[in-house]
Amino acid sequence: MNLTVFGATGGIGQEIVRQALAAGHRVTAVVRDPTRLPVTGAALDVVSADFSDPEALRPAVAGRDAVLSGLGARSRKDAGVATRLTRSVLTAMEAEGVRRLLVVSAGPVGPAPEGDGLLDRAARGLVSAILKDVYADLRTMEAEVSRSATEWTVVRPPRLLDGPLSGSYRTVVGGFPRGGRFIVRADVAHAMLAMVEDPETVRQGVGVAR
Repeated sequence: MNLTVFGATGGIGQEIVRQALAAGHRVTAVVRDPTRLPVTGAALDVVSADFSDPEALRPAVAGRDAVLSGLGARSRKDAGVATRLTRSVLTAMEAEGVRRLLVVSAGPVGPAPEGDGLLDRAARGLVSAILKDVYADLRTMEAEVSRSATEWTVVRPPRLLDGPLSGSYRTVVGGFPRGGRFIVRADVAHAMLAMVEDPETVRQGVGVAR
């Protein structure tokens, strides 16, 4: 496949690029600063672009089979960036007629897991309170994605950790894995790439966790 990755210098974005290249895909990585992307490969094109300008993003998405985005706030002070930048990506995709889009959100933004215990519910509430501005941004981003003409999938992980790909994780379409408290970024990337061609995930939120 011919894929475009936004947020390619972030933890999940780098893993998407790395794993997609290893799987034999052609990848366009859209970044602000190319020096921050350590991944290389003959099938990798690195494009530096202004994410706030949809016109500047159109060449990076034109003719692609899918767009995968790891765009989002790195801290509470960055709240609002997910909606603002994803809006530019959507505008560019719709202008070029590109349909498939996968974006990263967060577990607490989606429905609570069925049968979760008191401890998990309390932890979820505490995290949501601490990161309320970030999650408000992600909810708005999800709403804009869901109203778009794209064949979207919103991927909702819990607490993110660094670590090697394990391939041992659970996904729930329209929900969230019970007791899922963390996942490594490499597994989120792996799940997203697996969902690109999975019709059951189109226009769905998908919870993913260990």
